[in-house]
Amino acid sequence: MLMKPLKGIHHVSALTASAKNNLYFYTEILGMRLVKKTVNQDSPSMYHLFYADERGNPGTDFTFFEIPHAAKTYKGSQSISLTSLRVPSDKAIYYWEERLSSFQVTVEQPRNKFGRLTLDFEDFEGQRVQLISDETNSGVAGGRPWSGSNVPVHFAIYGLGPVRLSVKKPHKTKFVLEEVLGFQETGSYEDNGENYLVFSTGEGGTGAEVHVMEDLSASERPGRGSVHHVAFRVDDSEELKKWHSLINEKGYANSGIVERYYFESLYFREPNGILYELATDGPGFESDESFEELGKNLALPPFLETKREEIQAALKPLNN
Repeated sequence: MLMKPLKGIHHVSALTASAKNNLYFYTEILGMRLVKKTVNQDSPSMYHLFYADERGNPGTDFTFFEIPHAAKTYKGSQSISLTSLRVPSDKAIYYWEERLSSFQVTVEQPRNKFGRLTLDFEDFEGQRVQLISDETNSGVAGGRPWSGSNVPVHFAIYGLGPVRLSVKKPHKTKFVLEEVLGFQETGSYEDNGENYLVFSTGEGGTGAEVHVMEDLSASERPGRGSVHHVAFRVDDSEELKKWHSLINEKGYANSGIVERYYFESLYFREPNGILYELATDGPGFESDESFEELGKNLALPPFLETKREEIQAALKPLNN
């Protein structure tokens, strides 16, 4: 079966206990644009918020499901333990070190990882985030920064970088990445005494990498501040059907193709328990809202539209 390589990271979805505080952090502090305010299609009593570049281009979306009473995360292995956000330069890293500190966000010292300057920090719920400089990067292009925030465009976040997987049996993750999903091992590095393997797909670079480390600690107990899944980019519906056939052929239980309205998806778990999603690049977030109106109103998929009043009544307003 002739298939195109996966194009890179599509989105990362995480958990929050407070959509209101989450909105403030990712838009007012990090300067990302809220491109879609919707609900979890499988559980419409909770918000699903999408933060991204100016229009939610594929490869730029950091999304959050709100679970108001979510317990704290007990960090550990078998998890997506770090999400990276791309910035254009090393100078931007130092800008962000100062900016985050001014908001009383605890940040680590900028460090060089795999030849790139990075800055690690946690949000108000302990979500582990890294800013990564694209100064020396080549590979899949980033998005277009949102000019409507209070962050200068030349320092702004404009895409997703590598995700880190902390797993007990790295060889099993390596097998799935290489033999099922078509990634290639492209390097390794050491950071804080831990060794990481780097896997790349498509054009490679910061927007198309997965970093894998061995972690023999207890498995993570997810809650607020944890990551739910990572999605990889597929061109279109026809390509996604091919991937569905391949994953069935390889014997992995999966969701089948799911209509998410802004993209189509396919979900499966690898042996270390990491949830992967394959998602199409389109049709995108402007299928039901104009560019100017993105994220301003509650967007619902067609099958939930008849329940709009009931759904809105159950959601707490985000802006009061």
